[in-house]
Amino acid sequence: MPDRSVDADVVIVGCGPIGRTLALLLADAGRRVVVLERRLRPYQLPRATSFDGETARCFARVGVGAAFTRIGEAADGYDWRSADGRTLIGVDFADTGRHGWPDVTTMHQPTLEAVLRDRVASLPGIEVRAGCTVTDVTENGEVTYTDADGTAATVVGSWVVGCDGANSTVRRRMGVGVTDLGFSYDWLLCDVVLAEQRTFSPTNMQICDPARPTTVVASGPGRRRWEFMRLPGESIDDLDRAETAWRLLKAFDVRPDNATLERQAVYRFRASWADQWHRGRVLLAGDAAHSMPPFTGQGMCSGVRDVVNLAWKLDLVLRGVASGTLLDAYMEERLPHVRATVETAVTLGRIVCVTDETAAAGRDAALFPGTRSGAPAPIPLRTGVLQRALNGTSPPPVGEPVPQGRVSVGSVTDLFDEVIGHGFVLLSTVDPVPALSDSDRACLAAINARIVVLAPPGTDSSGPVDTDGTYYTYLRSIKARALLVRPDHIVFGTARTVSQIPGIIGQLRNLLRLIAN
Repeated sequence: MPDRSVDADVVIVGCGPIGRTLALLLADAGRRVVVLERRLRPYQLPRATSFDGETARCFARVGVGAAFTRIGEAADGYDWRSADGRTLIGVDFADTGRHGWPDVTTMHQPTLEAVLRDRVASLPGIEVRAGCTVTDVTENGEVTYTDADGTAATVVGSWVVGCDGANSTVRRRMGVGVTDLGFSYDWLLCDVVLAEQRTFSPTNMQICDPARPTTVVASGPGRRRWEFMRLPGESIDDLDRAETAWRLLKAFDVRPDNATLERQAVYRFRASWADQWHRGRVLLAGDAAHSMPPFTGQGMCSGVRDVVNLAWKLDLVLRGVASGTLLDAYMEERLPHVRATVETAVTLGRIVCVTDETAAAGRDAALFPGTRSGAPAPIPLRTGVLQRALNGTSPPPVGEPVPQGRVSVGSVTDLFDEVIGHGFVLLSTVDPVPALSDSDRACLAAINARIVVLAPPGTDSSGPVDTDGTYYTYLRSIKARALLVRPDHIVFGTARTVSQIPGIIGQLRNLLRLIAN
């Protein structure tokens, strides 16, 4: 990277949950960050209503895990039901899932954002400039904007990341195209605060009623959201009225005397992604890079995955450890994952968004009796910075998030991330150090990797112990003695024997485009 005068290591456009999470990840790594936010004051209405266990793990990574009980509540399940109440699809959620957190946490987004905002304010290295409207972004990292007083200004970053939503100015200034799957419907969104506590089980539900497809989900303690699809021939103006909202809510025993309608608004979802996420020194993340129907609850979660994937790559490049070409792997890894997520949301949406009675009857007959399952398996990465077999593929568990269990060190027992820390981890059941060359050790040191030799459950050890057996069970299931895990919790590679570990490190060195000192 050529030397040049910059105001920040990274300029982030947009200070929603995705922009804030990226700022926190970068600041924690010691990077200087400037965040430009269009709004002068925080947006106080909810948008997203839940996050999954992987996202919870990422939020905990930036220091807000202790606030989860204030932000939301664990969901017990998610059902798709026919008009007469039969279960067509049923998903059960665990209170403690693969990532050590609930499979799904329903949340009040303004509370989440307030917690993230407080965390941002507590860290040095992050400057948030509110009331700034971005007018131009150049590929060399210059961002022009007008501030709250209408004064034009420019800020220069080594890198710029657009986290500025579906109508992203950064994406438009990059001049990239968008692939749109053409699956789009209007829905009336009703955010409701209940006067008295009520129990809803399953927590979330899609009512596949051709007379009015309806979504019912939790949105944080004491709050719920109902969404009603606009029917053919129905005008948006007629639908987007408080009296219409109350009329539709009445069927669920929600009335002005037992609830407050915090908001009603008609919105249109899309199923799309940007065709290019990286141009010059400018990158996209979150809704600026992709939009998806709400039926999998993965919109915000996908954005968090974006920035967790991107942050460690940016850090290595900014530290001069890796070449800037490492950032080419960002879209290479994330786009296939996003496409699969969007396509799944469209598939589920096609089950819900049926208004023809004959078609709905055929759908119900095909799906009933409905099956129940646990939380879906994670979508793996298949390309990018991953160990490759001789045939060039990256078979599981490579590319999958590693599960998180509890570990103990001395008198301290907690989730692995909280006890061991974050970043690259070489996790082994035997000491790998004697098998490592000086070059191997130098590579691990350059990327600040931790070597963790985990003792089995019940062991009296001065080092970390696999308290619940999570890791020993996992390693046995994949027939491995060691794992090399990336900072985004993705398994880079596995080794069946200690002698294979240097080969994994060598692959990582090459794929990271490490710069020799």
